[in-house]
Amino acid sequence: MIPSKIDRRKFLASTAALGALAASTAFGSTGALTAPMTTAATDTTIDFKKLTAADWQKRLSPEAFYVLRKHGTERAGTSPLNKEKRAGTFTCAGCDLALFDAATKFESGTGWPSFYAPLPNAVGETTDKSFFMTRTEVHCSRCEGHLGHVFNDGPKPTGLRYCMNGVAMKFAPAAGSQS
Repeated sequence: MIPSKIDRRKFLASTAALGALAASTAFGSTGALTAPMTTAATDTTIDFKKLTAADWQKRLSPEAFYVLRKHGTERAGTSPLNKEKRAGTFTCAGCDLALFDAATKFESGTGWPSFYAPLPNAVGETTDKSFFMTRTEVHCSRCEGHLGHVFNDGPKPTGLRYCMNGVAMKFAPAAGSQS
């Protein structure tokens, strides 16, 4: 007998499992993520919105390219940024734009770095209707790279959870912060 209604938790768990399977296939069997290649992203003469896919592939690791340029998702729990607790700034791995102050990071239990607020003018949002649901996609306002999604189940003061792909970001520790 087939139930007439789909249980939302089962549906979301199934969707997450399929996403993890797709990500593990894209990232290889180990699931290990490599750090994005060093770029001269702080060069203000670059118009990041005009770079071609080939340009981005030269600038980014395969994992960062998959997430930032192909709207992919890294496997949950694989990012070293999940454990980052120092003061500092999380920046875009594609263009080095400052995205989140570390003071807004919180432990969401999702397996991805989560924040309750971005820095002013750092991110843009679009509607994402993939996986048979409507979500709000978050992207870098400078290079338009896909960062993750924002949900309405975060902590105060905003009630938002910016669930970001760690491979789409880099971390710049504040001066004097301990390792």
